[in-house]
Amino acid sequence: MYYSESIEEIFTKREKVEVTYFLEKFGLQYGDVEDTIVIRDNNQIIATCSRAQNVLKCFAIAEEYQGLGLTNTLISHMTQKLYAEGIYHHFIFTKPDNVEIFASLGYRHISSTSKVALLEIGNNSIVSALDQLKDDYHIDTSKEYAAIVMNCNPFTLGHKYLIEQASLENENVIVFIVEEDKSAFKFRDRIELVRQGVKEFGNVVVLPASKYIISQATFPTYFIKQNDDATAIYTELDCSIFGKYFVNALNIKKRYVGNEPNCNLTSSYNDTMKKVLPSYGIDVRVVNRKEIDATPISATEVRKLLDQHEFEKIKALVPNTTYNFLLADMKISA
Repeated sequence: MYYSESIEEIFTKREKVEVTYFLEKFGLQYGDVEDTIVIRDNNQIIATCSRAQNVLKCFAIAEEYQGLGLTNTLISHMTQKLYAEGIYHHFIFTKPDNVEIFASLGYRHISSTSKVALLEIGNNSIVSALDQLKDDYHIDTSKEYAAIVMNCNPFTLGHKYLIEQASLENENVIVFIVEEDKSAFKFRDRIELVRQGVKEFGNVVVLPASKYIISQATFPTYFIKQNDDATAIYTELDCSIFGKYFVNALNIKKRYVGNEPNCNLTSSYNDTMKKVLPSYGIDVRVVNRKEIDATPISATEVRKLLDQHEFEKIKALVPNTTYNFLLADMKISA
């Protein structure tokens, strides 16, 4: 009844408003996407799907048009766009009720909450990604690990203090560095600064977090620091994925976080961890943030001081390795 030629790409503000209203009928929010396609009947939207990098989302089909193959049409069109960009692995966000529909199209279910489900398809999977992580970094899963997830944008003495506490209290520690390149500093620089900064801790290994921890797929609103209903859904999803897969694959028994007096988003994420992770056998340890002059050290403050070229103040907040990197990055001599 409908063919790929009937698909229309959305570009204008008016068209995006139209998609917004259509999605509201399904309890879905529109935004934070790169591409949107729709199918129309009598000039009215009857189906739509959007993409943010390799994540398909905002998927909806009008009830009276369901069962007509429009799901295949939308997915096929988006998949071809991804293939054209050399992307052969992607995710899809959908409601839990739709898991069976997408499973019938070859998608593998990763995890669900009461509000959202995440599935994937292509030449990778969360299981193979974790197997590869263990092989690449020689993780001995006969040992128990404590885990920390950090963005380190950039690596500060506050981050180092949290890692040190975990190192002192546990035989082995894994530090996952958020891999998504949506921060002020590139992932390759952030992870290298952490590795340089924790060399003295012989029981700490620093790993890329993969696309399955705080990523465009699991927690997109983290990068725009919004704290709303959508973020509550994503925090629960991200924590459930960590508990369901990372805990067993890497024999993780504890997860360490710094207390968060200033950022509502991070505080909310910490609260979700404390609710979700114990059901997977994880002890969530909250460590008081390291302070200077009664103020918690933060990467946000370092970035602010960097914009102001306040290097002497920065020096008190970061390890020497980070300080020297910032000087070099700004092409300033010490």
